Amino acid sequence: MPKRPTGYLANSDFKYEKCKIVAEIGCNHMGQMDIAKELMKLAKDCGATYAKFQKRCNKELLTEEQYNKPHPNPANSYGDTYGAHREFLEFSKEQHMELHKYGKEIGIEWATSVWDVTSAREMIEIPCDFLKVPSACNNHFEMLKVLRDDFKGKVHVSTGMTTKKEIEDVVKFFEETDQAKSRLVVYNCTSGYPVPFKDVCMLELARLYDEYGHRVHELAFSGHHLGIAIDIAAYALGAKWIERHFTKDRTWKGTDHAASLEAAGLGKLVRDLEATHQALTLKPTDVLEIESEQRDKLKYRKANDGKRNASTE
Repeated sequence: MPKRPTGYLANSDFKYEKCKIVAEIGCNHMGQMDIAKELMKLAKDCGATYAKFQKRCNKELLTEEQYNKPHPNPANSYGDTYGAHREFLEFSKEQHMELHKYGKEIGIEWATSVWDVTSAREMIEIPCDFLKVPSACNNHFEMLKVLRDDFKGKVHVSTGMTTKKEIEDVVKFFEETDQAKSRLVVYNCTSGYPVPFKDVCMLELARLYDEYGHRVHELAFSGHHLGIAIDIAAYALGAKWIERHFTKDRTWKGTDHAASLEAAGLGKLVRDLEATHQALTLKPTDVLEIESEQRDKLKYRKANDGKRNASTE
């Protein structure tokens, strides 16, 4: 572990770049294509780089018991069973292709998380920059193999509810084919909705850089906390990507809305990350141009006179 939280940045070839911001729409579209497109447009207008969704083949992902049992929170359910609820929220491959096309038309990139082998095989047919592996599935190596061997884009992996050994296993899996450094993006993440600040554990980014900064393509942060106060810390600690859940109305029905940003919050986050990017530099000269007038007007001069007089005595 570095002695200073950002010591690993000073001692490497790390360079701050403009942060890539992912608006995680997920299933906040509530199964409606018009809402999905509206959220993409809102995310684009806020300045997000990507609008991301989720793809599941529910009967492959869930056991028969899980599929047929009631939703654990009936108030958020869109069906009589958990399986029916998930099917209601699911978009087909063709619908995802439509969203990908719509994103190109309005100027925001499409991406999605995949939860199973069938979904991975379907989504790799859509030409996109990256596909994401959620924390729940980062130990699904049959699916990871599809993404590693049959997909050409980057593979993003979240590490919520994941042990250090499990993270190492994922990185080694991509290193087996010499693809971790060129394609793997690892996210610091805590799986909770919402996550209290004490459980965000942001300095895990420092540990991940210490362990994997030289082994993976990039590191990132996926936040499930409230507000936008701490995302700047993730960026300052070296996260090249910031992902936040996104909705139009946090009071809408569903599990993720309460831990999501609305348009006003996402817009402010984009603004603050851009300001931070501009600020994270070193001085190119001892005295900046903006300081010159103030130096001429305010700099204490008697100190220099006293120094010269002392040197001539």
